[in-house]
Amino acid sequence: MMKDSKPNVVFVLTDDQGYGDLGCTGNPWLQTPNIDTFFRDSVRLNNFHVGPTCAPTRSTLMTGHYANSTGVWHTVGGRSLLRKDEVTIATAFKKAGYKTGLFGKWHLGDNAPYRPQDRGFDRVITHGGGGIGQAPDFWGNDYFDDTYMDNGEYKKFDGYCTDVWFREGIKFINENKDRPFFCYIPTNAPHGPFNIMKDYREKYRGKLDLENSEDRERFYGMITHLDDQFKILRDTLKDLELEDNTILVFMTDNGTSCGANFDSNGKLVNGWNNGLRGVKNSEYDGGHRVPFFIRWPKGNLVGGRDVDRLTASIDFMPTLLDLCSIEHSLTFHGKSITPLLYERNSEFPQRAVVTDSQRVTNPIKWRKSAVMTDQWRLINGKELYDINKDRGQMNDLSHQFPEVVKELREEYEKWWNLVKPKFEEEISISIGNNTDRLRLSSHDWRGDGDHAVWNQSQIRAGRIANSYWEIDVVQEGNYEIELCRWPKEGSGKALTDGFDGDDIEWYREGINETEYHYYTGGKALNISEASISINEINKECKVSENDKSVKFNVYLNKGQTHLQTYFKTKEGDILGAYYTYVTLIK
Repeated sequence: MMKDSKPNVVFVLTDDQGYGDLGCTGNPWLQTPNIDTFFRDSVRLNNFHVGPTCAPTRSTLMTGHYANSTGVWHTVGGRSLLRKDEVTIATAFKKAGYKTGLFGKWHLGDNAPYRPQDRGFDRVITHGGGGIGQAPDFWGNDYFDDTYMDNGEYKKFDGYCTDVWFREGIKFINENKDRPFFCYIPTNAPHGPFNIMKDYREKYRGKLDLENSEDRERFYGMITHLDDQFKILRDTLKDLELEDNTILVFMTDNGTSCGANFDSNGKLVNGWNNGLRGVKNSEYDGGHRVPFFIRWPKGNLVGGRDVDRLTASIDFMPTLLDLCSIEHSLTFHGKSITPLLYERNSEFPQRAVVTDSQRVTNPIKWRKSAVMTDQWRLINGKELYDINKDRGQMNDLSHQFPEVVKELREEYEKWWNLVKPKFEEEISISIGNNTDRLRLSSHDWRGDGDHAVWNQSQIRAGRIANSYWEIDVVQEGNYEIELCRWPKEGSGKALTDGFDGDDIEWYREGINETEYHYYTGGKALNISEASISINEINKECKVSENDKSVKFNVYLNKGQTHLQTYFKTKEGDILGAYYTYVTLIK
């Protein structure tokens, strides 16, 4: 039993699960009985909005600020790193005496000063990048018996990824049951690849409304498995007598990635999206309107009540700090929605909220944007929808209500001026803050599109691409910069090595016949030369056939700079070193 009157917080955030990807939001196929039960017992935010993709949403949840202002307007390309001057919700709770833990997906930076343990979390178990199998992740991870970062050190964990996150989160809860805690469980499921135990996939095999439904069967299987873990979490809180004074939140990070398909006119072709238009990465509601359920019995947040007013992820941090009576001097772009939670609607102002999906090197005004009020949606500064009468956003009213378009465009201008001041500032990865070896990956190369090599599949294929890392040299001195095509952890291959295998193989292992995607093989590259460019220093050397890496020693002065690496093949192709290790030499 808790000795402290402060409420605990347990926050479950799932990945790429949209508004329609639950039984309680009307999905006719999906089995989520435990989250459905929680839905009936909780306060539901029915008009809650996030960013249309992963990292931007997470930046708003962690800071109460619009994503673009925090530097996070992409999921790769050096713009999924949360600016170091942002104060996170974990830091605020830690300062208030809470123990803080994160178990799952962070996606706001894998190197200092952006790691979760740098941003207020005491206990951290996480995969790399924006998903298991992406470039920053441990080589060869495939959702089963993987190696994750345990407070900055690699450690192998038994079991399926979702099981690990909930198991370790529950362990953290047990260890801190006699003190207030903030436990954040952001699962990578049901983000692709859609790897899941066979028995969960079998629940949906051949039962959906489309041909070639294998991916959706797996996607739904991942959600049903997650639902089972959510029950274990709730049972634990009850068994430990923590349920009454624990604020438990369930939400998702953006629209569905696999639960629905639309045609070019925005009409649903198959699947279920609860009447919303669009999916992940869309500026229409289906891309950013997500389920949000909150329950706190001691605080009288129970009973299956609905909040239909416009709310957003920028409201999350100020609301939790308010509910937990945590004093602070922080400012937010969002507002505490406590009045709405307690049915004091008249105390909450009418307002406009903006969300957008940039996913470009530098933000572009009006790009994939939605200006929202309780009644209206202005899409890309042009299309206007009355969301209360036109949930599917099919009837453009911009010509009928030009005064509303004008008003909402003015709201966008205010928002743009709020978020744009730091667009040109670099978001640099620190080197030299200790003597430990730092690993950089192509996931954080500056840029996107042709520059992007963000997952291990692209690395295996030897994608010809290159860009630079933004670097902050925090200590002057001699540095060793080591260039690799394959990661030193878990690979052991030479620069020129390839290895046999298919792009995708199917495996069935063990008693439960685990069935999943596993990326295999790797293309050999005839790398013959290597070079680096940093701080106006350029060095190059030849590459031998058996070299696993190439090392350069350079003396660097303090300050911000760019590091770019180059591999040249005998065929004349030039690509970057997908993995580069930087060490301050004592």
